[in-house]
Amino acid sequence: MTPDVTAPLEALRRAIRDGRPADLPQLAAALSALTTEATLAAAGRASQRDGASPLPDENLSTQEAARRLGVSGHWLYRNAKRLPFAVRIGRRLLFSARGLERWNQQRQGR
Repeated sequence: MTPDVTAPLEALRRAIRDGRPADLPQLAAALSALTTEATLAAAGRASQRDGASPLPDENLSTQEAARRLGVSGHWLYRNAKRLPFAVRIGRRLLFSARGLERWNQQRQGR
């Protein structure tokens, strides 16, 4: 591991070891999100070297998009016109998986 990665990891270890028990679930959630972000970044860089797109996009059903966002399908239908990841194919409403993830990360301030 490079030295620029070692110092932050040591700081995390100290935070886990010395932190308040009440703060540990929030820290674990943040670490999980960062793990996902690092994995996606690594996959994207590997794909870019290979000349492929980072991750294939797929259209999600209303139920799957609602589950991923933690909202109801009814909420998605009501707000579809202002959601940049909503995709209409005829009368059918679908959602771009990649667009949904990007939008959700922006809303979480990442």
